Amino acid sequence: MSTPPLARGLWGVLATPFTGSGYAVDTESLRREVRLYTNIPASGLVVLGVFGEGAALDTGEQALTVRTVREEAGATPIVVGLSARSTNVAIEQARTAVDAAGGNLAALMVQANTPDPEALSAHLHAIHQATGAGIVLQDYPVASGVKVSTPQLLAAIGKCPFIAAVKSEAPPTAAAIAQLTAKIDIPVFGGLGGVGLIDELAAGAAGAMTGFSHPEALQLAITAYQDGGFRAARDVFAPWLPLANFEGQPGIGLALRKEILKRRGIIAEALVRPPAPTLPAELSAMIDAHLDAVKELA
Repeated sequence: MSTPPLARGLWGVLATPFTGSGYAVDTESLRREVRLYTNIPASGLVVLGVFGEGAALDTGEQALTVRTVREEAGATPIVVGLSARSTNVAIEQARTAVDAAGGNLAALMVQANTPDPEALSAHLHAIHQATGAGIVLQDYPVASGVKVSTPQLLAAIGKCPFIAAVKSEAPPTAAAIAQLTAKIDIPVFGGLGGVGLIDELAAGAAGAMTGFSHPEALQLAITAYQDGGFRAARDVFAPWLPLANFEGQPGIGLALRKEILKRRGIIAEALVRPPAPTLPAELSAMIDAHLDAVKELA
């Protein structure tokens, strides 16, 4: 039986806020972050994604984070990311996610863990059979260390009718998305902080599944593309691209995003859990310059 596809539009990847010397999950800040997206409104939320530091949370913290998002999200659907790439551990994480997300669960996001279509489809089938949940297949080699070609992805997808969406984050993303959308009807989303959003939409992306300190800008671009095509979306999003590029710097991107969310008053502390890199002090003044440049745009 096939799984309903995810809705098109913006699926916001939530950062997980922490507080204090013990890096406890800051549920009040998390609730404000959820409201940032639901007020847009986003099509859905992604919790425990790569930039949600899901791999840094224990089982209890994962459950607390997902449950908090569910409680604050109202009717907004939720995708929960699984950080594990081995099947048994992924199933354990998936069961925690299903219980915590309840009726809000739209799908589980699973990273491609092998380029072998048979092994990948077996991995996805095992998670689906253990939970009954739909799957968002995430191709993100920077995080997973696994490089999968488009033909290999398509071969695995063809064996898995329960896939609700594909998240394509293997550069060049626009080319990969164009190749995927030419072959499948399943929605394909871009990510990577929205840096390639306009090209990805032109390539057939269903929207963006990513985090950004100013997600309203992503929504403006998606709406502009729907209403006026490439040029309209480009005109709307171009002023935001310097900030998106600044925030998307490898290694320190999460620390930058959290600091900007803090300066926006969304989260209380811009903590990332060790060993994630912290914000270089030299960039602090640059953040102010970027925020000054966009403060009248949204």
